[in-house]
Formats: sequence, structure tokens, C-alpha cells
Amino acid sequence: MNNLTQKEKGLLQDQKTHEEICIKKYNDYANKAQDPQLKQLFSSHAKHEQQHLNTINQLLSGQMPSMNQNQQQGQQGAQGQQPIKAGTGSKSDGDLCNDILMTEKYVSGAYDTAIFEFRDPNIRQTLNHIQKEEQQHGESVFKYMESMGLYNPQ
Repeated sequence: MNNLTQKEKGLLQDQKTHEEICIKKYNDYANKAQDPQLKQLFSSHAKHEQQHLNTINQLLSGQMPSMNQNQQQGQQGAQGQQPIKAGTGSKSDGDLCNDILMTEKYVSGAYDTAIFEFRDPNIRQTLNHIQKEEQQHGESVFKYMESMGLYNPQ
């Protein structure tokens, strides 16, 4: 793996901070959520965010992570989600969802910017994979909110 530029190191440090915040929020929100299904969703996403953090830490230490293992885990996570039941969500659960959805939008955008700044195509591919998983997290939160009457995209 090529030596990282100062800019690349800075972008990875930013993403590391973003991932740490996502882990903290998802774990905290899993404890605060009232709906058991939402608790499970948040807990599952916290585990994926930890994988993202591990990947970023590997990149920062000069190691190229094995994407085969990460891709399989990410795909299993997306496929293993339970269908969302329709119902009425609580306002507090809705507030948690709104906040985490905004967070996922921001983090995904930050990955988008970072991807364009890296010289190494393997790192770009790795960051793109993480970004896709961030988008999947946002989509699952959106679907939950929509099914619970907490988000009306009209």
C-alpha cells in the first residue's frame, strides 16, 4: 500500500471520528428506543459501524483490509434484516430515527468527498464499500420510519 498523503491521513482521521460517533449513537439509541425492533436495528448497525472503524484503523496503520470478509458481513447484515411491521411509532423513537438518519446522510456525504481525494484505487474501493453500507443503514432507518408513520415522503 502506498504511503498516505497528509490530506489522506486527515480524511481517514475524520472518518474515524465519524465512525466512533456512529457507534456511540447507535449503541446509545438502542438502549433508549422503546420498540424492540428498533433496538435490534440500532444494535445491528452499531456492529457494522464497528467494522467500518476497524477498517479505517487498518488503513491508518498502513494495512489494506481484506474486503472479502467485510463484504460478506455487510451483505449478511443487509439480507438478515427482519421485515418491518407497520404500526405507529413513538415520538421519542421518531426523534432517535431522525437524528440517526441525519447522521447517516452526513457520514455518507463525507465518504463521498473522501473517495475522490485518494490516489490508491484499492482504498477508494474500500471507502466506497463503507459508503454503500452507510447508505443501507440510512435506507433501513427510513423504511422503519415510513412503516411506523414517522416519515411521510410526500
